[in-house]
Amino acid sequence: MTDTKIELFLEMMSAERGAAQTTLKNYQRDLEDFADFADRNGTQIAAADTGTIRDYLAAMSSTGLAASTAARRLSALRQFFGFLYAEGLREDDPCVAVEGPRRTRPLPKVLAEDEVELLLDEARRKSGPDGARLVALMETLYATGLRVSELVALPLSAATPGTRILMVRGKGNKERIVPLSEIAAQAIAAYVAVRSRHLKEGDQSPWLFPSRGASGHLTERRFSQMIKALAYDAGLDPSRVSPHVLRHAFASHLLAHGADLRAVQQMLGHADISTTQIYTHVLEERLKEIVTRHHPLST
Repeated sequence: MTDTKIELFLEMMSAERGAAQTTLKNYQRDLEDFADFADRNGTQIAAADTGTIRDYLAAMSSTGLAASTAARRLSALRQFFGFLYAEGLREDDPCVAVEGPRRTRPLPKVLAEDEVELLLDEARRKSGPDGARLVALMETLYATGLRVSELVALPLSAATPGTRILMVRGKGNKERIVPLSEIAAQAIAAYVAVRSRHLKEGDQSPWLFPSRGASGHLTERRFSQMIKALAYDAGLDPSRVSPHVLRHAFASHLLAHGADLRAVQQMLGHADISTTQIYTHVLEERLKEIVTRHHPLST
């Protein structure tokens, strides 16, 4: 049976904030879970103090519950006790002094350099216009680390003969310059030479990778399907390979070979250096490997 105070809170969330039924059910589930914990510790949910809430967080942590789940439940408690305090049903808010669980940021999934080479080699084995397009996509992605949305929406003007840079419009409509390797530039040029076979007669598509879909260019979903099929053909687990994983590989491999973190940040289009710093785990692993392999006292 749902506690009366929880029912009042859910009614408020529905009437005043227009919360969806799914949201209300999630709040109810999380609050009732805490209510059961409080009851086992000899108190009612509406009377729970800061210590009870901290004990609840500790109990969730000890059972290995994901930090994201604990954070969501604490958020529900903050909303609930904030409501009780605002309505005069409590004289204090026990959540004010409670710190939320720290969420560890997962390390990006990265392919090894030889695995990327397997993908590129497999792409080069594909023949015809579709093969040329696939090679251009793969070489450009690995050479630049573009977001998949940026890659598939490259304008035809990006393929200017002899160019070694791409002008990319990214998040927030911000433009950035990304250098293009000689190999990627050659792959684009080879693809453009046969690109007309993808177009209907008289079509003057402005996109480098045109499509007959609504967007006018290759979709992110279609390219993701293409890259997974390529991984399968190359003998790699398709679940480990995606356009975003190739973006991670670009950044990690650059740093492993001595690239400056700020330069990588600019090429990736990260607004904050802290977003790019997650890739430094590659450097840390490389340093550990060097010490283990070469330091006289490592064995």
